[in-house]
Amino acid sequence: AQMNYVGIDHHRQYSHITWLDERGEVVKSGRVANRRRELEGFLQGARDVRAVIEAGRSSYTMVDVLVDLGIETTVAHPKDVKAIAKAKIKTDERDSYKLAHLLRTGYIPEVHKRSRENRCSQRVLRQRAFYVGKQTAVKNRLRALLAQQGEEIRSEVERVENLFTDKGMKVLKGLALPEREAQLVGALLRTYHHLEERINETNALVKELYEKMPSARLIQTVPGFGIFLAVLVAVEIEDLGRFEDVSKLHAYAGVIPSTHSSGDRSYHGKIIKEGNRWLRWAAVEAVWPALRADFDIRCFYDRLKKRKGANSAKVATARRLLTIIYRMLKENRPYIPHKR
Repeated sequence: AQMNYVGIDHHRQYSHITWLDERGEVVKSGRVANRRRELEGFLQGARDVRAVIEAGRSSYTMVDVLVDLGIETTVAHPKDVKAIAKAKIKTDERDSYKLAHLLRTGYIPEVHKRSRENRCSQRVLRQRAFYVGKQTAVKNRLRALLAQQGEEIRSEVERVENLFTDKGMKVLKGLALPEREAQLVGALLRTYHHLEERINETNALVKELYEKMPSARLIQTVPGFGIFLAVLVAVEIEDLGRFEDVSKLHAYAGVIPSTHSSGDRSYHGKIIKEGNRWLRWAAVEAVWPALRADFDIRCFYDRLKKRKGANSAKVATARRLLTIIYRMLKENRPYIPHKR
């Protein structure tokens, strides 16, 4: 039976699809609404089909439909596809043809195809991060508003170490603010408490994920990783087997320096911009609590800080934490601090 190759240039409402036969001839090309019935109609009569779609915010909705139809589907790396097949003229039709052609010739740069369950877990974690980000913005807005008040109000606020504790909230509610200012502060506090409720709800969902994920429970034994960061790292890694060695995990997280070589000279610059930004953020976020919790990690950081500066030491420590996680998951064991 002849193999058929389908390139899909995906958009939110529709996709442009190009169907090539084994010889590379176009069997069919056209715009199709992102509906299962429409896709089935377009591919009617096709047997032994392989499909490719570029990774994107909503492309997995099409991946799920293709998988349900029993079609072997590859998810392509958009930046690498662009590098391989540069084109001065860019249209949906050309893009879908380019994808189908690269798939047929075996030149598709693949990305890891995540399971539905993994993507659902990602959405839980992203939602929590969204709420925390909004709450931080509300906190900053409230601090800015209070900094614009009279001297008496400012000095009263400055006496409180943390405004967002029970003690701090009592002080905020007792401030003798002008009526209009009090209304603004009250609105911000209501928004803050609303977001706090939403964060607590998602925390419960994160805890459920944690209980179901042995890898997250192992990661949580590493200094610096609480439940949220442990689940986040476990979800982003998903399958450790896709990393041949620890350097591949470092590159995936984007915690390796960029390198410029010419002749006999090599220069290492800032960390690469590519990589999984969530995994990179989690590793870097864990550095400060890890330094406070573990003497060995603190010594590692201090030694590098003297030689290379604080920023380089922080990134190197994040890389060290990922190395520890890689080895633990590989050996299926918790973190054991070095005994003196």
